[in-house]
Amino acid sequence: MQKFRLILILLLVQFTGFSQDLDYAGNIIKKLASPEFKGRGYVENGDKKSADFISSEFRNLGLTPVTKKSYYQKFNIAVNTFPKRVFFRIDENELVAGSDFIIESSSPSVNGKFRIVKTSRSQLDTEAKLESLIKNADGSFILIDSRDKKNEKPEVSKQTDENINFLKHDPQLNIKGIIIYTSDKLTWEISSKQNPRPVITLIKELDINSVASVELTIDAKFLPNYTTQNVIGSIKGTSKPDSMIVVLAHYDHLGKMGKDTYFPGANDNASGVAMILNLAKYYSKNKPEYTMVFVALSAEELGILGARAFADNPPVDLKKIKFLVNFDLAGTGEEGVRVVNGSVFRDKFDLLTRINEEQLLLPKIDIRGAACNSDHCPFYQKGVPCFYIYTQGGIKAYHDIYDKSETLPLTEFIDYYRLMIEFFSKI
Repeated sequence: MQKFRLILILLLVQFTGFSQDLDYAGNIIKKLASPEFKGRGYVENGDKKSADFISSEFRNLGLTPVTKKSYYQKFNIAVNTFPKRVFFRIDENELVAGSDFIIESSSPSVNGKFRIVKTSRSQLDTEAKLESLIKNADGSFILIDSRDKKNEKPEVSKQTDENINFLKHDPQLNIKGIIIYTSDKLTWEISSKQNPRPVITLIKELDINSVASVELTIDAKFLPNYTTQNVIGSIKGTSKPDSMIVVLAHYDHLGKMGKDTYFPGANDNASGVAMILNLAKYYSKNKPEYTMVFVALSAEELGILGARAFADNPPVDLKKIKFLVNFDLAGTGEEGVRVVNGSVFRDKFDLLTRINEEQLLLPKIDIRGAACNSDHCPFYQKGVPCFYIYTQGGIKAYHDIYDKSETLPLTEFIDYYRLMIEFFSKI
């Protein structure tokens, strides 16, 4: 009976600890994905507010700064932003940014009412058709019906895409803008450049046969030399402090499209930040054998620029990194995780899968080869052994207004977290 009670107490303590870890992760994600942080982009100092919050968590957990007594590593970027008004109406239909339409992220400012010239992808597959359209659309917006793109032959689709890109980007054309009418999900990006004319992607169901005019206001502001920052802290190792394990996640997201629409980015990538903060919390109480370095990166969405800034001007010796793990999209897991570079560092992948099988944690761990698709890439290119791991299954919201903390399940977050602690203890 005494032994049974002891086991019960130990299990209860363990359960309570993991429950607190999940609560902490949920609170971090809720905070970072809230309107307060402006989508963690470059409008209204969203990136700086996010960095300040993360650095305060580092400080509270007792992490040591690694760069000149500051948690920040600053660097400059170019970015196109939409800080003010975004208004879009077709005939009498006023449309809602984020749910009915998005502005292509490289769009410039525009204000006014313009004639619409309607066409379809099937009318843009030859040079002759393209020239005729350009002549007819002088001083107007072109609305391109793209709903049947999936039925095109590949060679036709390629040529049509090239012609549409010409309409979007050629500075010599006297076309005011492009509207792409599609049935696809709205997915936004951010851009480090500004193009000659605005492009709108529209999914709101309309009778496009009858539309005649568009009225819109887009206030774009191009920032050619914006200063942002990575956030970096460390916990010194007890027995091998000169050898490092690095965990990183990008904290930036897409920011705002106008004054009223922001992109929360709960899974992408407040969830990854929650993972590295949970690990920091654990190692602040359970001192690691190796030095642990925790990195929250900016400007991933602009082309993994924060990771490149770190790798090109490293505040730590890259040769002393024993292993690096990049956490991006850590908030689901119903279908397990996938490990980029798993086949490259096969011994580490086999260790990860063995721990998972022994402790019955994640549903599965899929292997993938090398891919320059996230923040691990600049480190891998400089010879740092690393994984990029992301969760699979669950909510499909991505780069849209629906990636919210309220709907992010965190299904396997604690098992994922436990797996990584065990992995780091054995590498």
